Amino acid sequence: MTKPNPLQSAGPFAVLFVCMGNICRSPTAHGVFRHKVQVLGLAELIDVDSAGTHNYHPDSPPDGRSQAHAAKRGYDLSDLRARQVTHEDFDRFDLILVMDHDNLRALLDRCPPTHRSKVQRLTTYCTRHKSPVVPDPYYGGAQGFEQVLDLIEDACEGVLKAVMAQRA
Repeated sequence: MTKPNPLQSAGPFAVLFVCMGNICRSPTAHGVFRHKVQVLGLAELIDVDSAGTHNYHPDSPPDGRSQAHAAKRGYDLSDLRARQVTHEDFDRFDLILVMDHDNLRALLDRCPPTHRSKVQRLTTYCTRHKSPVVPDPYYGGAQGFEQVLDLIEDACEGVLKAVMAQRA
């Protein structure tokens, strides 16, 4: 008898990545996590999205620098578009991962009390890097975008392990 897939039994598990404007960090996390999910053949079992706490760049693609650095590591962000977190997101997503303390506070201020446990910092899932936040690379140079990818790749591995363990 084939063992049932633990993710399939409860329906898709939905993960939302959040930063301020949804053009650098959160779409990078979206693209990295989506890639990892696809490689493992879990795309129908895990939903992935990203959003911003602010509506600075509605419907814009990710920052060109984010796309370029992600592409060097094999991640395609070109189809992603910026959007703001909505009230419905708190109901829809099982896990809402923010990039820093400011966005954590902004999201918790809007989050219904019954869903607060879903909102967490992404870096709490890192296993190789020690950083309380994924720093915003927008005003920096290339090294900032590389650091963001290092942290996000590490954290996404941890998120995937946690999701699989939770659903086992």
